[in-house]
Amino acid sequence: MYYLEILGTFVGLVYLWLEYKASIYLWITGIIMPAIYLFVYYDAGLYADFGINIYYLLVAVYGWIVWKYGGNKKQKAGLPITYTPHKQYLPLLCTFVITWLCIAWILLRFTHSDVPWLDSFTTALSIVGMWMLARKYLEQWLAWIGVNVVSSGLYIYKELNFTAALYGLYAIIAIFGYIKWKKMMNEKKQEV
Repeated sequence: MYYLEILGTFVGLVYLWLEYKASIYLWITGIIMPAIYLFVYYDAGLYADFGINIYYLLVAVYGWIVWKYGGNKKQKAGLPITYTPHKQYLPLLCTFVITWLCIAWILLRFTHSDVPWLDSFTTALSIVGMWMLARKYLEQWLAWIGVNVVSSGLYIYKELNFTAALYGLYAIIAIFGYIKWKKMMNEKKQEV
């Protein structure tokens, strides 16, 4: 798994660079990276992370379509970066909490996971963050900062050192990604 972890780390860096640039091609790496990490996480006993990578594969296809075609028939151009609509906050919070509790229950009941609460936390927040990314909401970066900080510590504990370093870097770059996307969003608004 060592070589797969290194390959996944490399693909993850490419993914992050493409996400930072708001490039639609991030969705191609968004298919490759989870396919690699399915094996890494299963081997490490991170079953919720294993499961989330199946979700990532599906959302990568959805994200490609939404980013390319705008998500509705009225928009001919690609989807713009926007703030998360206020009406989305409560459903997103409820989705996060319910998903976190359900995944934790599954891990506690059916696996030998020694980190069920943290594993399920990062998985639940990733589900919300990935959907926000697919909708091109600026605040998706805030979700990823939380995921990346907690994940980095979790991977250090699990001795997945390359992956821990990758997620530490993700956390730092997510801060800059938020700033860049906000700037890009404001520039686009000024053009209109």
